[in-house]
Amino acid sequence: MTPLLLDGRKASQALLESLKKDVASLNPSLTVVQVGDDPASTSYIAQKMKSCDTVGMRHEHRHLPADTTLEDLFAVIEELNTNPDVTGFIVQLPLPVHLSQYVPQVIRAINPMKDVDGFCAYNLGKMFLSKEFEHLPPATPSGVMQLLAFYDIEIEGKDVVVVGHSNTVGKPLSTMFLNRNATVTTCHIHTKDLARHTREADILAVAVGKPGLISADMVKEGAVVVDIGITKTESGLKGDVDFDSVSQKASAITPVPGGVGPMTVASLIRNCVRAKQRQLESEKSENSF
Repeated sequence: MTPLLLDGRKASQALLESLKKDVASLNPSLTVVQVGDDPASTSYIAQKMKSCDTVGMRHEHRHLPADTTLEDLFAVIEELNTNPDVTGFIVQLPLPVHLSQYVPQVIRAINPMKDVDGFCAYNLGKMFLSKEFEHLPPATPSGVMQLLAFYDIEIEGKDVVVVGHSNTVGKPLSTMFLNRNATVTTCHIHTKDLARHTREADILAVAVGKPGLISADMVKEGAVVVDIGITKTESGLKGDVDFDSVSQKASAITPVPGGVGPMTVASLIRNCVRAKQRQLESEKSENSF
């Protein structure tokens, strides 16, 4: 079987192209706050800035020293919260070790109307209501949904297995599948007999960060496989799925890199456009957001 390759670069280009008209008319702006010099973060931010350029969106990379204090970081967040010219902003994770324990407080400090990462409790809570309330969803799960939609992959009525239950990917992804009327099983490190669950999946999404976790014997013939994990190894970037073997059984599969990653960035840009739209609506009605 030759599977359909779910090309995130192609799908993200289409999404970004569709946003250009709204960007031109709304003139939103995105700010990315980076604390320290984590190489992976620097690379991700460069991709985000490049995507902003692609759609013509104003952007700023606010780069803070590695020894920035929590108080100083909160001061930057408050400045961005109150600046009317900043549509949306993110604090790039991970934070340096001395700040890492305060990530929940940092996320909580961000104005939900500007939370284009979709991590704050307000935006996550709205997402749990229904598909119609996914106004600013987390970028990676949103990117998965848009990738599947781009390739016309049906979700309703399917048996979906999500491996990974993080607050930023696994849990919201499971919810977004439920919002589209799939039957969802969420697995994690404490799941007994993982393969028993994954072999039942019509759609298998894996977000763990363990290279090669999913082998061909763990996948049903004809399944759609979405590999969200990405890990830097001596032989290059690897996903959570053993692509070479699993691609012999899957009907569709994402590559790593070039699958979900580009969709995450494009979804962030889309969230910034949506944030601007909803902020303008809020100016007309205080309850619209």
